[in-house]
Amino acid sequence: MKHLFLIILLSTTLGFSQSELTHDVYFNTDEYDVPLTEENRILLFISNLDTIAIQKISIYGFTDDRGSNDYNLELSQNRANTIKELFAGYGIDESLITNVNGKGEILLKVLNEEEVHQIRGLNRKVEIIVTPKLPEKKTITQPEEVTDNRTDNSKKTTDDIAKGTIKKGDKITLDKIYFKTSYSYVTSESKKTLEDLAKILVAKKNIYFTIQGHVCCTQMSRDAVDKKTKKRNLSVARAKYIYDYLAKKGVDKKRMKYVGMRRKFPLGGAPELDRRVEILVTYVGKAE
Repeated sequence: MKHLFLIILLSTTLGFSQSELTHDVYFNTDEYDVPLTEENRILLFISNLDTIAIQKISIYGFTDDRGSNDYNLELSQNRANTIKELFAGYGIDESLITNVNGKGEILLKVLNEEEVHQIRGLNRKVEIIVTPKLPEKKTITQPEEVTDNRTDNSKKTTDDIAKGTIKKGDKITLDKIYFKTSYSYVTSESKKTLEDLAKILVAKKNIYFTIQGHVCCTQMSRDAVDKKTKKRNLSVARAKYIYDYLAKKGVDKKRMKYVGMRRKFPLGGAPELDRRVEILVTYVGKAE
């Protein structure tokens, strides 16, 4: 089976036609649990769907030619069901998955006996077919993407925190704090800014706030997948990263909350600007 995975990994992860994207998932003999190597390939496939408007997803399970017809039908259905559950776990809307069918065995077709093991390995699979929505023909101007509609007067910086000139409801964009693509930790050039922020917030004990995490580049307002945990909660993970860092530096946890904003408020600029965290001031007490 190791040789089979090597063959698979050397092949192209995504298959394209004019209207469909396809992906095959391979299984061990008599099993319907997804091997770790295959799960990593699925995650890569799903991450490439983030910017695609999906019309439907079809999932078809298969087995090799060994075993009875009834056994193979049940095994192939279990394999298809497993992939559906995996897709749902990674944040794919289940209503988009319109077909989940076990097709049973694929008849063995080989040219020589040396190919039997390899071909059977390729037949133990699930086929995933993603059909994108066709773009609508419109003669009117496309509506603009939802963006953050704050006025310039309400935009604050960390300097305003230090000066004590902020009030409840103010939102502070943490400039120069950027995250590595698809991960919840900051880039190396962001660490100095994060250290300065922690010092200010430790000193300003009267400020209570919510840390809001954002992501870029997903379809509509969906969250993105965190490559470290393989969960579709990257905006939450980014907010928690800042929360944990500030707590470690001495900011009282009672003053802080964190939340993931998914991709509800893109800034409309370069993608790295949306891999960001903002602070919403929820309460300002009397200065000590």
